[in-house]
Order: sequence, then structure tokens, then C-alpha cells
Amino acid sequence: MSALIKNIANNKKARHEFEILDQFEAGLVLLGSEVKTLRQGNGTIKEAWVKFEKGEAWLIGANFKPYEYATHVNHEPMRPRKLLLNKKELRKLRSGTREKGLTIVPLSLFFKGPFVKLNIALARGKNLHDKRQSLKKKQAKRDIDERRR
Repeated sequence: MSALIKNIANNKKARHEFEILDQFEAGLVLLGSEVKTLRQGNGTIKEAWVKFEKGEAWLIGANFKPYEYATHVNHEPMRPRKLLLNKKELRKLRSGTREKGLTIVPLSLFFKGPFVKLNIALARGKNLHDKRQSLKKKQAKRDIDERRR
């Protein structure tokens, strides 16, 4: 039986700005009000990035709007959130970021069953000519698909 997957937010620019080398699925440590606001679809990861601190990975810059039905005890929208990864994955990401030009970018945020998951990628930034090349390939593929119809 497969888990129900519901998409919350995508980082569309990440695939345009970066060359994706390796992808990982990470859990998030969240508060109850954060999960409720994500169920309403009020979360963004467009400006987010991943940072290592004391051997742990943290999601920085993700914006989960305050839950509108919460009392005065609500979460801070831009607070750092801990990522749940196993040691092997953390080691691989850590060694990857030590390489010149590699970074960790969040790609998508989604529910997998009752759990909130974040798809992150080890990526290398593209140069302007690489971005143009990607757009040309994309346009050529569209043209070929249109001719087949």
C-alpha cells in the first residue's frame, strides 16, 4: 500500500538556477500549528536554503505563515527547522558541500501520509550559458512533441 503524497510547495527556480546532482528526502521537525498551516497550503520554500550546524542540517529561510486559528501561542514564520536525515545522508551532503561550487537546495515540500517531507538536492550553480543551453533543449523538446501530435 503506497502512502498518499500531497504536494505543498515547489521551488521552480531551483531546477533553472542549479544543475541537480543528487536528491534526498528529508523529514522536518515541526510544531502543530506549522503542520496545520501547511495543510492549508500556506508555506513557501522559494528563498530557503540548507545549513549545517553542529553536525545537523537545518532549513533556513522557509516561510510557513502563522496559523490563523491559533491562539497567542503561534509559531514564528521564518524560524530554522531541523531536517531529519540519517548519518550516511548527512555525511554525503556534508562532504558534497565542502566541494567547490556545490550547495544544497530545497526542491519541493510535500505530505507523505501524515508526515511533512522536504525533497532536497545537492546541486551546482549554472552559469548564464548553461541556463541558455537548458532553455534551448527544453524548447527543442517542445517543438518535437508538437510535431508528433
